[in-house]
Amino acid sequence: MNPIYLGVNIDHVATVRNARGTNYPDPVTAAGIAELAGADSITTHLREDRRHITDRDVRIIRETVKTSLNLEMAVTDEILAIAVGIQPQKACFVPERREEVTTEGGLDVIGNMAKIENAIVKLDNVHTVCSLFIDPVKEQIDAAKKVGAPYIEFHTGCYANATSQEQLNHEIQTLREAAEYADSIGLGVNSGHGLNYNNVAAVAAIPQMNELNIGHSIIARAIFTGLPEAVKTMKQIMESARNNSSK
Repeated sequence: MNPIYLGVNIDHVATVRNARGTNYPDPVTAAGIAELAGADSITTHLREDRRHITDRDVRIIRETVKTSLNLEMAVTDEILAIAVGIQPQKACFVPERREEVTTEGGLDVIGNMAKIENAIVKLDNVHTVCSLFIDPVKEQIDAAKKVGAPYIEFHTGCYANATSQEQLNHEIQTLREAAEYADSIGLGVNSGHGLNYNNVAAVAAIPQMNELNIGHSIIARAIFTGLPEAVKTMKQIMESARNNSSK
């Protein structure tokens, strides 16, 4: 049985900090607490508008993280140069629009193959492992393979936003089939977006899933329970789902 890993996204600790322009709560501290509670990696998104995480945050987290830093990033010259300089252990290329509240869909790999391939090569040269945040669509999976990405991360927004059992069943089946296909052509499979304590189990149970990156629901729960409990509970749900799926 393959293990299932949890990447904790700490962006919204910075959202709370920036709401008042203070230096607290500190996302660097949050990263350390999350790791101690069992997070397998720390995810953070350095957006072009720096709406939450800052360059300083990323730099210090990279220096202090004990597991690995997964840097979510748009494929722009500015952010790519920062990533090459910081050399995170992992980077996930995501689409980005200034007006969006959060990432609204997967990366169009097919329409940007040369640009993405060039970015992968640059990060591979500094030993950063890349993944591409894509919708669970065969054509995008094939394109990810062609540009040399070792990993993909499925956008789970359609699954998370399903409003009926029929739609929910359809979306989880789409994720299962996409994960099986990606695995069959040699890609590592991660997932994220909109996953929470109520819906994560079905995704974690998919045997090809390697890591789930979860942020908003964990930080929201931490307001009431504390971050260690929020991280531990999420990981327990994921591991239980994976263990039960193998029986």
